[in-house]
Amino acid sequence: MSDYHPIVENANNLAGRLAEWRRRFHQHPELSFQEFGTSRFVADVLKEIGGIEVETGVGLETGVTGTLTSGDGPVIALRADMDALPIMEENRTGYSSKTEGVMHACGHDAHTSILLGAASILSDQFKKGELKGTVKFIFQPAEESTDDHGLSGSPYMIAAGAYDQADAALALHVCPWLPVGEVQISDGYSMANVDVFEAKIHGTGGHGAYPELGTDPIWMLGPVMQALYGITARRVSALDAGVISIGQIHAGTASNIIPTEAVIEGTIRSYTPEVRDLLVTEIKKALSIVEHLGGTFSLNIQRGEPALKNHPAVNKWITDAIKQTYPGMRITRRPFGLGGEDFGYVTEKIPGSMFFLGCAPREGGQRDLHTPIFDLDEACLAIGTAILAQTAGQFLKKKPKVQRNENLEVEMLGT
Repeated sequence: MSDYHPIVENANNLAGRLAEWRRRFHQHPELSFQEFGTSRFVADVLKEIGGIEVETGVGLETGVTGTLTSGDGPVIALRADMDALPIMEENRTGYSSKTEGVMHACGHDAHTSILLGAASILSDQFKKGELKGTVKFIFQPAEESTDDHGLSGSPYMIAAGAYDQADAALALHVCPWLPVGEVQISDGYSMANVDVFEAKIHGTGGHGAYPELGTDPIWMLGPVMQALYGITARRVSALDAGVISIGQIHAGTASNIIPTEAVIEGTIRSYTPEVRDLLVTEIKKALSIVEHLGGTFSLNIQRGEPALKNHPAVNKWITDAIKQTYPGMRITRRPFGLGGEDFGYVTEKIPGSMFFLGCAPREGGQRDLHTPIFDLDEACLAIGTAILAQTAGQFLKKKPKVQRNENLEVEMLGT
């Protein structure tokens, strides 16, 4: 990989601050909708960088945006999420979480630090007159969780106008299954629609000694479970992505009482809208089995974030930037899987893309996301910073033409 590109040099010069910021966030993690200290720190750093119009309380109380602009020209949005997870950290490092039961186990501390680094580099370029246009830095709360309305942070920031006028949007995610110096990127659907369902099977219950006198919802649950697990195998094409997983089953209060109700809860994952709708239809059919066995059912489905759909033109900007800054970097091209990412709300509206940045520690084995031992090699921070800054800079310099409609959706032209 090149050591002489000016953006790489600038990012390497920031390596100490990037690690300092990341460790500060890691030591003081905050859960979704509670990122008060994190957002204050982010706003202070943006003001310290200078030349950036900082706005707080965007969409949510903890939402922060920074706008770097010279006036007319293309507009690109760069996004980082800031929230942590309700996980007790098991790592013993000098920067381990100081908040019991809360941990940055998904790398959002790194994402936030990398975006601050990109803001620093791009601000310098604007001050020197090297770039024209606008960069919007979006520091989003609440990616990991939803509120009572079933919404995470992304739709709130979209509704508040954080992405207005943006011609394209860009985000990254650290990737512990790849070493530092590699990235993963994919055109089209790359992460899943995420829906949650709760089904209740109703019977009459009764005495465990006399099951023939009533209807047993636990007995009815057996064929329902078989039908549910057969949906993706027999109702969804093997060429399409689809998953139904049961995470909870609740029924009964005593060994000799047949309950009146059995409750199952699970997650539904898919890529395309067609499969998303098909899975819901088939779940209803599976539950209807109980009506032939003397029971009834109720079903509640909470639609979550939409699938992340990476725009090929935006991906080309990213890969071109990688080739310019790190010519020897390995680029893996495949979807990221059926995990959820609320950046999908953004890619529904405007051309956007998220790429995965290799971050695996050199020692200690793989540290998977959402585990108590997650950690990363901080060498990835400068690399992510350079890629974001280079992509944004090249986007502004090339001044791509865009075609916009009233729904904020735009088509990349001439790329």
